[in-house]
Amino acid sequence: MEDKRSIGWLAEKISNFLFFIKGRFDLHEGKEDELDTIDYIKKNVEFKGANLWILIFAIFVASVGLNVNSTAVIIGAMLISPLMGPIMGIGMAAGINDFELLQKSLKNLGIAIIISILTSTIYFSFTPLNDAQSELLARTEPTIWDVLIALFGGLAGIVAGSRKEKSNAIPGVAIATALMPPLCTAGYGIATGNLYYFLGAFYLFFINSVFISLSTYLIVRFMGFPKKQFLDEKREKTVRNYITIFTILTIVPSVYLAYNIVKRTIWEKAANSFVATEFDFPRTQVINADFLYDADSSIIELALVGERIDDETLLSLQRRTESSNLKNTYLQIKQSGDNGADMNLLRSDILKDLYERNEILLQNKDQQIRFLEGEITKYSEASNMTRDLANEAKVNHQNLRAFAVNRAVIANLEQDRLDTVLIAFATFSEQPEAAERKKLLDWLKVRTKADSVSLVTD
Repeated sequence: MEDKRSIGWLAEKISNFLFFIKGRFDLHEGKEDELDTIDYIKKNVEFKGANLWILIFAIFVASVGLNVNSTAVIIGAMLISPLMGPIMGIGMAAGINDFELLQKSLKNLGIAIIISILTSTIYFSFTPLNDAQSELLARTEPTIWDVLIALFGGLAGIVAGSRKEKSNAIPGVAIATALMPPLCTAGYGIATGNLYYFLGAFYLFFINSVFISLSTYLIVRFMGFPKKQFLDEKREKTVRNYITIFTILTIVPSVYLAYNIVKRTIWEKAANSFVATEFDFPRTQVINADFLYDADSSIIELALVGERIDDETLLSLQRRTESSNLKNTYLQIKQSGDNGADMNLLRSDILKDLYERNEILLQNKDQQIRFLEGEITKYSEASNMTRDLANEAKVNHQNLRAFAVNRAVIANLEQDRLDTVLIAFATFSEQPEAAERKKLLDWLKVRTKADSVSLVTD
């Protein structure tokens, strides 16, 4: 009897705990009516009028941001961009068997892609800055992290979109998944004739779009959104088949692509670790490393400088690739002392490495030079200002014998901060009265337009 009571008590506690967990993770609480959510997504699908112009302006802003390597500008452009609408519309359409919405979403997404790439191509064709900056290069090759960001970001977006109270999650998803910069980078690839940049960037956009749509589809199905009803059962079956085929054709390639991205990411990590571990020689240094992944035959290209590594050691290193998760990977080593063509390449790699290492130092020195030039300019302005102010003050204060003015940085100990104050020093033949000191001080504030002026008299 006691055992039955204990089992019943335990079952009740487990049931209460499961009920608590279910309540905490229940997506239906605070959910907006499904039809309102569907209508909300439908409204953001179409690109025409103001929506299309906003997209064009946002593309220009993002292109400028990529061009000048400004992360803040790129983030601002992604907040402006309305690209999320048709991508979520595709997932919603697949989830509720709405073939018309699917067609409309695909059509508008195609229009948005064409307009975006065309706009960025025009910009990069005319900009005087043609160098590929780091922000732009980061959008030329997707990684497994991009896949995960698109998947979980899409999940967050559709869950937020289904709430009664809309949050800033959807703009946040647009920033995290970075839909716009890849399209701008694709335009850069066309403008500069670089097919690798175009394909890599468009591939990244495709991956992001597919996984955002997939996450929308999963949440719509999980939350039981009402499917579109048809009076004609035959048409309903046809539409359902079309949606199913489209879903399979979208999901299967995306899963395959994601699998290949995972394999490449794992290989690149193993290759970096192999180079760092195995090429740690006391008198030989790796000055450049390129990793070229291919499912059948990958290559690690290294440029070495210093004492030559003999062929036997290189052969041993090649054999060790098999035991380092680098199957079908081949080493291509360029060393100082190789033939002339390789030496030219090696010299180029050395110069490139030296430039990259010293670029930050050069930028810092340029900043220091600009700062010192600014200080010299301020000092010159203060000298000229002193002479002019002294002559003007003499007109109103006949007893004035010497006058100096300059800016000083004063430590405010009570508020623990630094303040910049304009300090004026005046010497009179006779000690001035309080009224005359106030008159001089008031005149200085108006004349110099300084926020804070301190007058010292002698």
